[in-house]
This record gives sequence, structure tokens and C-alpha cells, in this order.
Amino acid sequence: MPDKPITHKRTPIANTGIFNIEQMDLEFSNGATRQYQRIVGSDQGAVLVVPMLDDDTVLLIREYAAGMDRYELCFPKGHIENGEDRLAAANREIQEEVGYAARQLEHIDSVTVAPGYLYHTTHIVLARNLYPQRLTGDEPEELEVVPWKISDFNALMQRDDFTEARSMVALYIIRDKLLNR
Repeated sequence: MPDKPITHKRTPIANTGIFNIEQMDLEFSNGATRQYQRIVGSDQGAVLVVPMLDDDTVLLIREYAAGMDRYELCFPKGHIENGEDRLAAANREIQEEVGYAARQLEHIDSVTVAPGYLYHTTHIVLARNLYPQRLTGDEPEELEVVPWKISDFNALMQRDDFTEARSMVALYIIRDKLLNR
């Protein structure tokens, strides 16, 4: 594997309030130089939580996805606050979005989406032993909570409103983890 390119300069292009867009002036190990642009999220990343109501039921949410301009089924997710542990962030997010807290939280994996131009990591967390507990979140409308049986996995994967890649990957990982227990 070649050496990582040398970054000669990083230039801010825009700050949207959520993401910073920057240009990177790079020099590769073979001497080639290029300018890349990337979207930079926070260093702490985000959590995506798979809340399990029981051994065969996950809780999804239906929320408006502005990028696709439609409502999507997905797992609860959100950014990790400065100084917040990822498991604490996961527990906070499910309280805000599904109205449950978890007595058992486990970090399962970390994934990226479009790493060629997006600096952002999502930490997948399995939440079990749920109990009712609601926190006020920042959503503009109440989210619909949709219980789904993992045994009905194929039907969910075929839905037109379940397309968010991180949620799909998390479901595959959790399903396989549960099958191997």
C-alpha cells in the first residue's frame, strides 16, 4: 500500500452550520498533486441505535428525510455531543426519538458512508432491556415509532421507504449477530 498523501493545505470553502466543506491540496507518493474537496463532520461522529423491544423486535422510526424529500423508515440516530460518550449519546437518542431508554448498550461496529468525500463516522449501538423513558428532542414533528420483527427481515429490506444505507447495514449486522448466538 502506498504512503498516505501529504496534505499541503486545507482551505475552508463553506460552513453550513452542520458540515464544513474544505479543499485539500494533496501530494501523492508518486509526486502527483490534486485538489480534493470534502465535507467534514464532527470528530466524535454520530450514533445509530438498534433498539430491541424483545429478541425478535426492533424499533424503527419514520421521519422526513430532506435529502430524498420523503419519509423514510430508519433506526434512531443523531450526533454525539462534545464530551459525550457514544453509549450515552445512543441512550439519549432513543429516549428522544422512540421514548425508551436501555439498561444494556453495546457498541457493535463503526461505519462510514461515501468516504471519498465525506469525513463522518457512524457508531452502531445495540440497545436492549428497554424501559419507557422520554426526553425532548430536536425533531420538528413527533416521530412515528414502528416495531418490526427481525423474522420479517426480507419484507423490510424490500420496502421502498427503507433505503438508508446505515440502517440497512445495521440490520444485517444485528440479524447476523443474533443468529450466531
